Amino acid sequence: MKKSLLYMIILFIVVFFLSFYRLDYYIMKPGSAYDVSEFVTVHDGDKNHEGTMSLMTVAMAEATPLTYALAHFKEYEEIYKEEEVRQEEEDEEEYSVRQLKLMSDSQFNALYIAFQKANLPYTIEYHGVMVLNVLAEGAADGELEPGDEIVEIDGVLIEKAQELTDLLSAKKENDAVHLVIERNDELLDRTLHLKPIPGSEKVGIGITYSESKLIKTDPNVNVDADKIGGPSAGLMFTLEILNQLLDEDLTKGYSIAGTGEMNEDGTVGRIGGIDKKVVAADRDGVEIFFAPDDEITEAMLKVSPDLKSNYQVAVETAKNINTDMKIVPVKTIDDALNYIKQLTPKKD
Repeated sequence: MKKSLLYMIILFIVVFFLSFYRLDYYIMKPGSAYDVSEFVTVHDGDKNHEGTMSLMTVAMAEATPLTYALAHFKEYEEIYKEEEVRQEEEDEEEYSVRQLKLMSDSQFNALYIAFQKANLPYTIEYHGVMVLNVLAEGAADGELEPGDEIVEIDGVLIEKAQELTDLLSAKKENDAVHLVIERNDELLDRTLHLKPIPGSEKVGIGITYSESKLIKTDPNVNVDADKIGGPSAGLMFTLEILNQLLDEDLTKGYSIAGTGEMNEDGTVGRIGGIDKKVVAADRDGVEIFFAPDDEITEAMLKVSPDLKSNYQVAVETAKNINTDMKIVPVKTIDDALNYIKQLTPKKD
């Protein structure tokens, strides 16, 4: 009886270790398709569409010994070292802040491009810079946090990132700078003494940052996608916003999905994990899938000889899983719109 109890305890410990002990690796695997209309609402916009516009996700989780072992036997699960997922010195909080900032920038660009295409009014406001990462032993270490917004330096209001760069470029080591930051809707004062930026000979406050800006549109658009990180939903956000702004039904009755970062010039940027998104899209019954047709340069091939464009990988994956889903290459938002324009409406 005692031996049986001991074996059960040992078995419990082993199972617990295999299932819950966190390794310094991440597992990426196919996620799901999400109807973008669930996240985007145009005031008085048209949501009465025959088909759907969907964004695609990948699932990313810290590896345990069990999931790490299983991933080796699953074709569309990929193992990444922690440093391949996070930037140098980036902790979990900073990673989350960066992903959410990438998503908010993606939403900004989607609105910017959609309202340009629809010939509707918008205005842009700049609100300083957001702190993404605080470098260890830099001037800001212990003073600033990821998510802080720098709104003033030495009494000068900061609107654009270049203004912060210009003001700091005139400073030297040990100079004091007075910052006003916004944190959790509260304004705080911070005085820093400039130091060499870790890993560089330049002097600065030791952060990575991104411009904080807001676009106001008429009609107003509400985008509620805070739980989705990264920039890869930009293309589909743009198409859904246009679908609600315009009188016509861009879906034409089809289940349309895709991926790709939406840039301010209307080009569609490369993203990671597209093979997993193709698998997820097929599993969720998507009929048309837009894939970034990004250019692979000679310089890129010198670094990664096996590198392929998102579109190439998407086509190969579709063939491998034997799907009837149509893979459509897009370099710009116009490529996607032109493809939709020539589509014959789907019959019931």
